[in-house]
Amino acid sequence: MDLSRQPAPLYSRVRGIIDSARAGASRSVDTFMVVSNWLIGREIVEDEQKGKRRAGYGERILEGLAAKLKADKVRGYSLPNLKLFRKFALIYSELLPDAAISYTACSQSSAPQVEADQKGHTPCVESRVIDLPAILYTARRESWKPGRLHQNLCWSQYRLLMKVENPQARAFYEIEAIKSSWAARELERQINSKLYERLALSRDKEGLLRLASQGQEPATPREAFKDTAVLEFVGIPEAPRMTETALESALIDQMQRFLLELGRGFAFIGRQRRLTLEGDHFYPDLVFYHAVLKCYAIVDLKVGKLTHQDLGQMQLYVNYYDRERRTAGDNPTLGLILCTDKNDAVVRYTLGEGQSTIFVSLYKLHLPTEAELAAELKRELLSLEDDQSRRDPPNSGS
Repeated sequence: MDLSRQPAPLYSRVRGIIDSARAGASRSVDTFMVVSNWLIGREIVEDEQKGKRRAGYGERILEGLAAKLKADKVRGYSLPNLKLFRKFALIYSELLPDAAISYTACSQSSAPQVEADQKGHTPCVESRVIDLPAILYTARRESWKPGRLHQNLCWSQYRLLMKVENPQARAFYEIEAIKSSWAARELERQINSKLYERLALSRDKEGLLRLASQGQEPATPREAFKDTAVLEFVGIPEAPRMTETALESALIDQMQRFLLELGRGFAFIGRQRRLTLEGDHFYPDLVFYHAVLKCYAIVDLKVGKLTHQDLGQMQLYVNYYDRERRTAGDNPTLGLILCTDKNDAVVRYTLGEGQSTIFVSLYKLHLPTEAELAAELKRELLSLEDDQSRRDPPNSGS
């Protein structure tokens, strides 16, 4: 019988089962590695705490442990790795609930081979029992929160997360990595581009708390857009001859990554969607619909410094969509202009105080350095403080 001629639906179902089983097995292996590394780190931490009054105790113990494992040809447990496991256990001290780890008092026959004491007695060592299914079952029974084990986070991702010093930022990246199914490479990019800090610029105190507990869930139009977008994935070098058409085409080619950079909720509708006003045609660069905020979102690209004409053009686009395309269930249309430079005073005086539908963000065609990010964050914070001082002038004496 020619199996290749079997009905396609049967093949699809069987292939689906195989792929699902392989994916499940891979996740189990990754989760087991995370759990074992954490348990090793916890053992090291507990052992060091017992001898914490002895200078150099921890380093000597780790060096000896690494040498013993190397002598026994156990690969992957070098001194740097053991230090990393220790750091993992310290940062993620609540990774596993206590109920997920069981203990057994070993019998003489099952005891690990340890040296006998001077009287010839072999001590019985209490051992930890790692039961991965039980650990996963126990973890799933409890409500997940950042800092706890999640089977969709692998060891490579936890290694990246440990580099994030701010606990709130680390919690945010955990949530986003799970919700958005970020692979390790995408997680690394978002951390390196300071996604949390860029989003934090547009949040008040309550918004920051939401970032750390819920991830990127915009509650207001302002929170839908970052103050700085990083578009290094388009592969276009910064040059005086770069055109808006070239940038737009590159973003279309990399739309999936552009949507990731924009954030959750954006659905792409089209490019250069013509709108006509008494015979005159206009073409917004990119049109989206925001599924969370329930509104159209228009993105215009500028390769140079923002002008008041650019702002007026975006105001036209927003007004048109509000009057001609917006339906009863839609909220007011949002506009975003991405540019390489801007004058905040021009933005303020062109749009007027209090408007909340048109936004201007800078974009970079390379991952910024730490110094560039620090300077940009400082500039935006000063701008926010300036806006706040204008809204709340000091009380004048009577």
